[in-house]
Amino acid sequence: MSLLKFYINTARKLLRNEDNKFSRPIVSISIAGVALGIVVMIIAIAITTGYKQVIREKVVSMGSHIRISNYDMNYSFEPVPFDKNQDFVEEIRRMPQVQSLQCFSTKSGVIKTKDQVEGIVLKGIDDTFDTTHFQQNMLEGTFLNVNDTVPSKEILISKTMSQRLKLNIGDKVRTYFVQDPPMQRNFIVVGIYETGLPEYDKQFALVDLRQVQKLNQWDSNMVGGMEILLRDFNEIDDLGEQIDGKVGYKLKAETIKQIFPEIFQWIALFDTNVVVLLIITFFVCLITMMSTFFIIVIEQTSAIGILKTLGMKTKAVVRLFIAIASNILIRGLIWGNVLAFAIGLAQQQWHWVKLDAATYYVAYVPIQFNIPMILGLNLGVFVLCVAALTIPAYVVARKISPLTAIKFD
Repeated sequence: MSLLKFYINTARKLLRNEDNKFSRPIVSISIAGVALGIVVMIIAIAITTGYKQVIREKVVSMGSHIRISNYDMNYSFEPVPFDKNQDFVEEIRRMPQVQSLQCFSTKSGVIKTKDQVEGIVLKGIDDTFDTTHFQQNMLEGTFLNVNDTVPSKEILISKTMSQRLKLNIGDKVRTYFVQDPPMQRNFIVVGIYETGLPEYDKQFALVDLRQVQKLNQWDSNMVGGMEILLRDFNEIDDLGEQIDGKVGYKLKAETIKQIFPEIFQWIALFDTNVVVLLIITFFVCLITMMSTFFIIVIEQTSAIGILKTLGMKTKAVVRLFIAIASNILIRGLIWGNVLAFAIGLAQQQWHWVKLDAATYYVAYVPIQFNIPMILGLNLGVFVLCVAALTIPAYVVARKISPLTAIKFD
């Protein structure tokens, strides 16, 4: 322990020596360079993590992690019904990874106001609907009341739909359905939501599931599908396969990754971009450190020669070089983390950096700090930089001879 203190204290004295008129500003620039690199890395990871989380929550908020439907179901929003009283339902609900299981059905039609007509997809839900994820989408009004014995005539529409149809809370709307025989239903707007996902906001409205069952002339046990919410998104692939094996050959279980592959393929590109950015930024930090290292070596050649004259071995000189590099790295890492968290927390609080929601699905740059990943990043940068400097440090330490070093001064 005393030997470690010797290296640390010697490294500090060499870096703080007032005679180092040339290397001192270079050391400050190196610390600033490492700090800036860490800021870029941490913010990149925080933005990617936050953005992926927000998009996942938006997709899940209008549905679920896993959807069970009839194997013959097409994608025209007119599902093939099946009985909700299936043997596997209670088994799935008892799975520890499952948060909830809810029933639903969809029905396509037309919504009409005094001077506007729009296509609409009614998504019928019942009292099993988990509002945990959906509440973040609510802008005005209240959620549907589907607990009464009489089917509710309430409807929850999107902000996009309300603006295009000029509808507000309390307005009555008429919906028409082309079928045999044709059907018509009146609803009252009780709430307005916004997911930021155009696929949902342009066409989906929530109503009582019993209204959809009546329109389709189903009995109360028939549903268009079941949605399963999980406690951990990372388990979606494994659980998707497990549940698909439980529902039988007439039904199928699909994850939201399978239902919306284009969205999740797009999200997956973020990881690739971040990896490339991290590699480039790391090499910038490494080059900065190596440049500083060689400048310090040149300026401290005389001091190192004296230490070797006093009996310091080559390995000890290498350790001293590593201590000097570590001192610079640690200071850079500390400042970088402080600045990164300050910037990230400010963005979380005030949303200074805005985005075009129509393009990016989010109105501002989301930030989420993944602490284990950030700790791993700091450790990785420190270890890799020190490891990369070890070889040149060993070569330089062997080349410096006491006599030449003293004459060099």
